[in-house]
Amino acid sequence: MVSFPPLGKTNPGDDLGLGTRPGPGRSVNKDGTFNVHRKGLPAFRGYELYHRLITMGGFRFLGLLFLGFLITNALFASLYLGIGMEHFVRPGGEGRLDRMLDAFFFSAQTLTTVGYGHISPRSQLVSAVAALESLLGLLSFALATGLLYGRFSRPHAQMRFSQSALVAPYQGITAFMFRFVNRRSNQLIEVEATVSLSFLEAETGTRRFATLPLERSKINLFPTSWTVVHPIDAASPLAGMGDEDLRKAQAEFIVLIKAFDDTFAQTIYQRTSYTADEVLWGHRFRPMSSVAADGVLEMDVDLVDATEVVGT
Repeated sequence: MVSFPPLGKTNPGDDLGLGTRPGPGRSVNKDGTFNVHRKGLPAFRGYELYHRLITMGGFRFLGLLFLGFLITNALFASLYLGIGMEHFVRPGGEGRLDRMLDAFFFSAQTLTTVGYGHISPRSQLVSAVAALESLLGLLSFALATGLLYGRFSRPHAQMRFSQSALVAPYQGITAFMFRFVNRRSNQLIEVEATVSLSFLEAETGTRRFATLPLERSKINLFPTSWTVVHPIDAASPLAGMGDEDLRKAQAEFIVLIKAFDDTFAQTIYQRTSYTADEVLWGHRFRPMSSVAADGVLEMDVDLVDATEVVGT
């Protein structure tokens, strides 16, 4: 087995902050999240409530808003029922269900400041509670609006990476490569790529990191796709390595993409990783672009994963 660079020859600055754990498994998941579970945190963390609300799934977020709306109205309806529905001017019946529904819908109309007028308070106590609920409604809907804006205005990348990385012939040698494409129609500029190799060092049993030099680490414009290439020359940490060597070393290629989003005028990031099992040897990527009859370059995003065996 060919060894990776020994401990003394790696650059301490290449440590990504993921630790030196010797166990199997990837450090960065395919979707860019870290494969780390932190224990000892409190069940309720108010300091990250805003972060959770703007990052949770859309249906879950809307369901949470609807649940909060129902609970708030139920609480105020119970308060109105406790005061007594005789303190209201209303056309409804005197049955229990009629009074509950009137209290609930009066609360909903007060909370949203709709106020149809067919139910109205006729005592100072009910008017005071309704005024408090109106204030709460204004504050809560302002908060919900801010959260919705934060969810839609938060810049985040939508890049699609090839499912597999390749080790393929490249300018008389071989190279490690993968490619990705922007799934949005927005413009990304100043796109930078960083690829780090995480491996288990046989001599020490610790996990080490090495930054892989790239053929090109930055492109100014990104209208099509980008195939990121690391030439495997004599100075490469992958020199002399084979598929079995990468598997034994539990190798993981960690990818970080940085770009400037022209739409949001902010810098965005996206991460992914490739394990040794996700590296194809002796394959090459098929072209994604073709020239249409009118001379316009067409790119098929669905071909980002398309490969073929070298020599076919």
